[in-house]
Amino acid sequence: MKNKIISSKLMLLLLLLLPLINCHGSYLDYTDALTKSILFFEGQRSGYLPQDQRMNWRGHSGLSDGWTVNVDLTGGYYDAGDNVKFNFPMAFTTTLLAWSVIEFGEIMPPAELRNALVAIRWSTDYLLKTVSQPDRIFVQVGDPVLDHNCWERPEDMDTARTVYTVDAPNPASDVAGETAAALAAASIAFRPSDPGYAETLLRTSTRVFDFADKNRGAYSDNLNIRDGVCPYYCDFDGYQDELLWGAAWLRRATQGDNYLSYIQENRQTLGADDNIDEFGWENKHAGLNVLVSKEVLDGTTYSLQSYKSSADSFMCTLIPESSSSHIQYSPGGLIYKPGGSNLQHATTITFLLLVYANYLEKSSQILNCGTISVNPSMLRKIGKRQVDYILGENPKGISYMVGYSNYYPQKIHHRGSTIPSINDHPQVIGCNEGSIYFNSSQPNPNVLVGAIVGGPGEDDVYDDNRDEFRKSEPTTYINAPFVGALAYFAANPNV
Repeated sequence: MKNKIISSKLMLLLLLLLPLINCHGSYLDYTDALTKSILFFEGQRSGYLPQDQRMNWRGHSGLSDGWTVNVDLTGGYYDAGDNVKFNFPMAFTTTLLAWSVIEFGEIMPPAELRNALVAIRWSTDYLLKTVSQPDRIFVQVGDPVLDHNCWERPEDMDTARTVYTVDAPNPASDVAGETAAALAAASIAFRPSDPGYAETLLRTSTRVFDFADKNRGAYSDNLNIRDGVCPYYCDFDGYQDELLWGAAWLRRATQGDNYLSYIQENRQTLGADDNIDEFGWENKHAGLNVLVSKEVLDGTTYSLQSYKSSADSFMCTLIPESSSSHIQYSPGGLIYKPGGSNLQHATTITFLLLVYANYLEKSSQILNCGTISVNPSMLRKIGKRQVDYILGENPKGISYMVGYSNYYPQKIHHRGSTIPSINDHPQVIGCNEGSIYFNSSQPNPNVLVGAIVGGPGEDDVYDDNRDEFRKSEPTTYINAPFVGALAYFAANPNV
């Protein structure tokens, strides 16, 4: 089916009709949604769970991770509805959680700021373990083929916890670059409350970035890694953007001229001028341009103007009235990009809209999109449309955040949520024994509160079916940018 691009007139009409769109449940409570979006991460935890664990249907899991290589690799997050720890998307999740705190932490309710920092640290503590040895990075724990052939709780998993390792001089620029970005961004987030931990994160980030830069190439190019990460989190788009991304975050964290020179001098050779309108766990271009643009908008570094020009171009593609608009929208107004888990695009793009709006506003600037002048308020309205759609203001009237409102997906593609909790069923449920729960027509017994599913496609259609994993599976990297977006609208609900 051909992708439908809605006209600017229809988009404007949709914006005008927002208050009339049916939504099951109550009004949109952004603060409640923010709380739940952060709580979700507790449901994805691997390792030994603390006493203050709030998602109490979960239990300890992966307690022997790393034993085969004599390293403690416990902790971290399962990426989605399985029981594998894929470090590439986990590091990206961490970067976006930290960026959410950096940009919007000051307007978060204090309790949620604390919870967000806890969510970040659950990942950074693990990421520090993965780079604890010189010239080596552990990039994944768990055999995804064996794991995906089972439907079992993380507390029961008995599949191989294979550790995937990259040693220098073999390449891992993508995972190492993203890990460096995550640690650098987190160091900024923790600086006000825990400067000692922040310093550890930053010191490690610089070392990991050096590893990424010296051993250039994609981690999935290593023969011992490829079968474990592909096709799940293969780096199809190249490693170059992660090098610029990691350097940009280190520039933000240190203000070091060496990192400024890096993103200036490597702009062309590492593809920054490609102006790719993507942002996600695999492709960092749009986020990189927005991040670097801050220095230009602040009036401190004009030499980075090309990054700002690319950020401007990306924002203009999102403006329906702009002549350069080419982002697709569903009939109901949802940003749509081809591929699985569409809401990952909606949440990341929404986050960038809000961040860039703040940068423009603080510098008293507007965006010129051909004959149209776009102010920060217009960017925020587009972002708000996406947030409201996800929370229930859509043609189906369903919240795509689990546990929010009275109408949300009941049969999500998630092993721990689908199978009875160990509290209710303490006996082991083996690899094949979980199939009856996967095939059940009943709602999941454990509510993974705050999880945002992959969501509908270009036609706004969503069937509550755990078998359709592209639509019904939640991921950490869908939620992470949404934390920042919800923090903004919780403080500014009437934008």
